[in-house]
Amino acid sequence: MKTVNVSGVKNNPSEALRMAHDDLVLVMNRNEPDALMIGLKSSKIIGLPGVREALPTALFRDGDLSLARSAKLADMPLAEFIAHISRLGIPAISQTAEEVQQDMDTLDQWLKQA
Repeated sequence: MKTVNVSGVKNNPSEALRMAHDDLVLVMNRNEPDALMIGLKSSKIIGLPGVREALPTALFRDGDLSLARSAKLADMPLAEFIAHISRLGIPAISQTAEEVQQDMDTLDQWLKQA
């Protein structure tokens, strides 16, 4: 296991990530353990059953990753990922009624011009 200070992660995050590719990295904050960095590929966590789908699904659901990037991370075509999240009750598009109305108005204007 390797260690790095929070300031080391802040000043050189690439180095901390490189270290995590080889081993576990304990992040210290004021001489106290604060976090643990784990390289997903080197630890083979990403290859465990369900992880490849669950991680991007959770990131998309929480609004931390776009739909397209989530599908790519899940190693699924976009349509397949949309079907996957739909089965889980996660909406692929989250809009207010006002935003939907604006989109419909824009579509109407575009169709009139065509």
